[in-house]
Amino acid sequence: MSIQGLMIANRGEIAIRIARAAADLGIRSVAVAPEDDANSLHLRVADEHALLPGRGVPAYLDIAALIEAAREANCDAVHPGYGFLAESAAFARACGEAGIAFVGPTPHLLDLFGDKVRAREAAAEAGVPVLAGSSEPATLEE
Repeated sequence: MSIQGLMIANRGEIAIRIARAAADLGIRSVAVAPEDDANSLHLRVADEHALLPGRGVPAYLDIAALIEAAREANCDAVHPGYGFLAESAAFARACGEAGIAFVGPTPHLLDLFGDKVRAREAAAEAGVPVLAGSSEPATLEE
């Protein structure tokens, strides 16, 4: 699949780096921000920008609004940057259901690695060396 339009679902330096990488690859980039971040640098570095509803950090975490922004901007892929959305199986799943490529791990892997006990088990089963540790979650008393 060749990406034509990439929505960057993050802000600040990471969004700037993603926009520059997209430009180097000849991919149109779309930055997002709520009204209270409308003067942010990442909006000027990307090829286009879209305003999100809401204010502050919660606006960047609104999965439905991000999917809608990607659709309206004719983006066929979304890069979550790093942080909450990059680790969100729900966001990756929503992108897939909308026919938008999620730049990152599959929802299955995000679910797996969100559970550290299961992640350790999967790594050991795959022959990846793991450090000694507990095989189940610890209680507060422990």
